[in-house]
Amino acid sequence: FVGNSTYLDDHGPPPQKILPFPSQVVYNRVGKCGSRTVVLLLRILSEKHGFNLVTSDIHNKTRLTKNEQMELIKNISTAEQPYLFTRHVHFLNFSRFGGDQPVYINIIRDPVNRFLSNYFFRRFGDWRGEQNHMIRTPSMRQEERYLDINVCILENYPECSNPRLFYIIPYFCGQHPRCREPGEWALERAKLNVNENFLLVGILEELEDVLILLERFLPHYFKDVLSIYKNPEHRKLGNLTVTVKKTVPSPEAIQILYQRMRYEYEFYYYVKEQFHLLKRKFGLKSHIRKPRPRPEFFIPSPLETEEPIDDEEEDDEKWLEDIYKR
Repeated sequence: FVGNSTYLDDHGPPPQKILPFPSQVVYNRVGKCGSRTVVLLLRILSEKHGFNLVTSDIHNKTRLTKNEQMELIKNISTAEQPYLFTRHVHFLNFSRFGGDQPVYINIIRDPVNRFLSNYFFRRFGDWRGEQNHMIRTPSMRQEERYLDINVCILENYPECSNPRLFYIIPYFCGQHPRCREPGEWALERAKLNVNENFLLVGILEELEDVLILLERFLPHYFKDVLSIYKNPEHRKLGNLTVTVKKTVPSPEAIQILYQRMRYEYEFYYYVKEQFHLLKRKFGLKSHIRKPRPRPEFFIPSPLETEEPIDDEEEDDEKWLEDIYKR
């Protein structure tokens, strides 16, 4: 940061959504985007700063019926303030049900890297235990567990094809059924929500800068987060959540993934540009690294895109288990 000046000194009155101490924060965390690392930090921070960390035991139900949305919003809204609620759940519009809209935060990462991390995590877990993956996906058959990633992509297995790869955008688009359809409508709505409802959407590849900005925007929750994150004891914990046995797909397979994730990449680059603008505004420099060229997309026509699976009442793991049992 530049000097000791405050946000008010530099910019005048802040916009409504950048309050010094909002008392209602929601981190609707995207899977395989560093969220377990951040939740570890939040547990330490909630004890240190005395805010109410509200977590959920439900990990796979991201899409909710109208009644489920109302129930969850009611439960969150009545939590003791200041609270930070965190769960894997697509964006919820509190004001639609007469509630106060909380401050949202989130972190995303390169879509292909996110997909690969999830693919191998489902099969082989992480360093927290040899059998971690067996507990996570006990019904996965051996031939599926050891399915070569290139075969999955090139032979169009359900796990590696549209719309299963349309994953990040719905977390920002919301609960509307069209938010699950890869396309412009969901993309534009997700961008709009980022602008209007999210205090910060960071990039996992630049996590330290995300933490610096979170501390700047939400000091009541994130004060000292960077020193805790850099503490060797915490780093040791963080390393336990690294997915094991990852392999890199062939260039041909990667290119196919880029094609299938065209909208995910448009969103990712949009968020990244917004994040870099924010960093510059607060005097944080981006490390000059030669940027990876943006993928060249060969966009299939909408008619060639498989219709989204309507799994309103099913979680993601169950859907995949059922597919492989057929």
